[in-house]
Amino acid sequence: MTASPSDAPAGGTPASPPASRARAGASNEATTHAEPPAPPLRIAVMGAGAVGCYFGALLARAGHAVTLIGRPAHVEAIRANGLRLQTATLDEQVPMAADTDPAAVRGADVVMFCVKSTDTEDAARQIQPHLAPGALVLTLQNGVDNDERVRGVLGNSHPVAAAVVYVATEMAGPGHVRHHGRGELVIAPSPRSATVALQFSAAGIAAEISDNVRGALWAKLVLNCAYNAISAIAQQPYGRLVQTPGVADVIADVVAECLAVAEADGIQIPGDVGAAVTRIAASMPGQMSSTAQDLARGKPSEIDHLNGYVVERGKAVGVATPVNRALWVLVKVVEVTSGLAWMSHLESFAIQ
Repeated sequence: MTASPSDAPAGGTPASPPASRARAGASNEATTHAEPPAPPLRIAVMGAGAVGCYFGALLARAGHAVTLIGRPAHVEAIRANGLRLQTATLDEQVPMAADTDPAAVRGADVVMFCVKSTDTEDAARQIQPHLAPGALVLTLQNGVDNDERVRGVLGNSHPVAAAVVYVATEMAGPGHVRHHGRGELVIAPSPRSATVALQFSAAGIAAEISDNVRGALWAKLVLNCAYNAISAIAQQPYGRLVQTPGVADVIADVVAECLAVAEADGIQIPGDVGAAVTRIAASMPGQMSSTAQDLARGKPSEIDHLNGYVVERGKAVGVATPVNRALWVLVKVVEVTSGLAWMSHLESFAIQ
């Protein structure tokens, strides 16, 4: 399928969730099989990378009918043995359906939309003809405008709601998801959001509904902009980065530009973003950003939807963003060189 799944650990945990408007559940890891409070949902995960597989596994353990839609290697492994879910407290194979065809969203009550931001419109077009009437498309992606972009494809025929994701996960191999921490969602209001939040809560996923999801998405965007590009360029984890002279000052400049753009754009960002930025390096010192992992694999990153998005919005609202621009351009340069290096590696491997 043309839409790439989001497989970075940094679907990751950048910021603390905002104060809840309506909270459903407090546990973020399922250690027992919870009974749904209502009839089970039919759930499709479009772009089943680390984020989608982790949440999909918890929902399947709770009795929901989950179909993972992803890459062939993952699908084959899941069909053969189930999805291996590995956390600090459990390691088990979770049986569930898996497919490579976007048409597998057919009949789903909820589509968890987890593709890379670069693939949003293409993936939305792929699932559009197969969506059941009234199916909720829940976007769980980096960036702040994916729900609007999905809505631009689907129109008013289906409800679309953004969700802010706070989780650290990785794909440890085909059909194998490893959880490193947290696991909360902040969901925008929609006709089905309350039901989804309750059902997800019963599955061990802390979920809340907020009328300021846009602000929460921006809070996460700021943290991604602060760390992702620098981690990618240096190929270093957060803890080591901030020990390098000058890096903390660059991060502070990135954050200041992001906040200035948000304010000029009328975005109300909840919480203390500066404190959240500082906490990340301390709480996740060994974490490599999703952008760093993409570049290490020779894959295109989501940088256009992170620092690049801030540059774009800065132009629109008249705010200069020179530090974000520099990081965005540097990552684009590294994308080209790392992609060429990766292709050369594959050719060499094939010859051997």
